[in-house]
Amino acid sequence: MEAREIRKLTDEQITSELAAQRRKVFDLRAQAVTEKVENTSQFRTIRRTIARLLTERNARTKTGAKA
Repeated sequence: MEAREIRKLTDEQITSELAAQRRKVFDLRAQAVTEKVENTSQFRTIRRTIARLLTERNARTKTGAKA
């Protein structure tokens, strides 16, 4: 998910997408322990998506607090 896609989301959608991405990371970690992960680059991609979501959420919080 790219930054411009994230900017189009509502606050509720960002929260739900953040929970879904965190769940994906959890599942991948569990899969890494129990079996072989086919695409290890997913870890990096999901972590970066989580960072983008958090960045947008925090930016909205800061602009809302100043206004």
